[in-house]
Amino acid sequence: MKPLLIYPVLAILLFIPLLQAAVQDPTEGSLNRKDRLEWFQDQGFGLFIHWNIDCQIGSVISHSLVGASEDFCKRYFEDLPKTFNPRQFQPGDWADLAKLAGIRYVVLTTKHHAGFCLWHTDTTGFNISNTPFRRDIVGEVFDAFRSRGIATGVYLSPDDFHWLWENKIPIQRGIDAVQPSANPGLLDLDRRQIRELLTKYGPVSMVFFDGQADGLRELAWQLQPDTVVTRGAIPTPEQNVPGIALPGPWESCITMGHGWGYQSTLEKYKSAGDCIDLLIETRAKGGNLLLNVGPKPDGTLPAEQEERLREIALWMFVNHECIHGVRPWVITHEGDVWFTKAKEADTLYVIVKNRGDWSNGAWKEITLRSVRCTEQTEASVLGQNDSCLEYRPEVTPKTTFHQESDGLHVRAMQTQRLRDDRYWPNPVVIKLTHVKPAFTPPNVETLEVKPDSAGNDVLCKGVLSGPGSSEVVEVAFEYRDITGLDVHDRPNNWTQTKAPGPLQNGEFSCMVKGLASQHRYEFRAVGRHPILPVYGKTITVNIP
Repeated sequence: MKPLLIYPVLAILLFIPLLQAAVQDPTEGSLNRKDRLEWFQDQGFGLFIHWNIDCQIGSVISHSLVGASEDFCKRYFEDLPKTFNPRQFQPGDWADLAKLAGIRYVVLTTKHHAGFCLWHTDTTGFNISNTPFRRDIVGEVFDAFRSRGIATGVYLSPDDFHWLWENKIPIQRGIDAVQPSANPGLLDLDRRQIRELLTKYGPVSMVFFDGQADGLRELAWQLQPDTVVTRGAIPTPEQNVPGIALPGPWESCITMGHGWGYQSTLEKYKSAGDCIDLLIETRAKGGNLLLNVGPKPDGTLPAEQEERLREIALWMFVNHECIHGVRPWVITHEGDVWFTKAKEADTLYVIVKNRGDWSNGAWKEITLRSVRCTEQTEASVLGQNDSCLEYRPEVTPKTTFHQESDGLHVRAMQTQRLRDDRYWPNPVVIKLTHVKPAFTPPNVETLEVKPDSAGNDVLCKGVLSGPGSSEVVEVAFEYRDITGLDVHDRPNNWTQTKAPGPLQNGEFSCMVKGLASQHRYEFRAVGRHPILPVYGKTITVNIP
């Protein structure tokens, strides 16, 4: 058998340049099982762990090798492993904290782009065996998390800078010459590594291929048919949450700070409240949040990351019901009120953002325009018994509701004391059972985005159909510059065009002028409904 003889043909058929105008649907040709995708979508919350030998110098993980001098590369590949010795590595501590935080699965960077392997592998000498530490990190992490009932996942980079360096190929990203599709030896290395990972360590629940997955994901499904291939087979937006609920399972992977790996200096972290908001928004839109941590060189989590996980743990201890096993409601949110729905019941979780303006012992009234009660509807606040307020026996904090022509009016009190000072700046969740939708959102589609061959202008066309409960909807387009970004990495810096005008139904268009030459942009149509904005699909174009 000589599989490499057919590889040039596979390279032509399967490789898709990163800089093309549109990205192929990652679900095409997927062998992810439907029941396993359903299981994956139920999990809701995962922990991403980026760990590599460069955590010792606090640089960006792996990418410092792109464009680096030969001296830098030689010391990175030959000297840095000699100093990697995380003496305080206790994966059970990580797993215990993850369990408290309501995390249902973990994904470990078994091999990042640099090519360093965190397991005992026969495929390369650039691995944990040839460090002072020597212990099999992959095996220990998987054992620790599985023992706490947390599913385990493999991250593997098909890119491998060490392999490129050994084979005297300039280290680069996003070009054909460095990809497995152009290097049969690299593809063979990746295949041998994924075979080891999926045969040595028991059930692997998901695999995240951070690069070309063709020829690798098929092997993963062959070795473990129950595994869910995430990146490489489902949408996995990076460092952002999509503007709309995506169809089917998807996963956003987001860092707590700027860096994926441990950054010893100049790091700026999101607050725990920001991380909770990201989790809520992702679940409201039907996705999973894969929240990243980067362990320190000694094997412990940075204090800032542990602190945020513990605050998330407190919130999840109270409100886990609105995160696990839920699906999107008819709309994602009404202003600062977000929704998730129980998968198999007419139970709605009304997640009320709180930045300290809803104090302990205070009543709050909200009106929900997308919700209609029934005769069986009941209301309560998650975590509370709705019957007493501490030191205030004269108060009866029962959650109540009544239906009016403008929506469902809900009145609730936040009574549970979660901190000594009674200050709680994180969302409060109201549970409504046996409710029905009272609103049909409009549908906005991005029909066409066409650059003008004569200049730097782009013609955008969209269509609005069914404006829901509003007679007219303000429509426009949004765009952002994504030049030089990874195919999955997207900032939330949309620029809105001048609105073509309010519309009830039909097509609309506008011209965006003066875009930068040789830049790459994303465009989408948007409808500004009074309750919430709705978006069309994103279309990518290159400006000549």
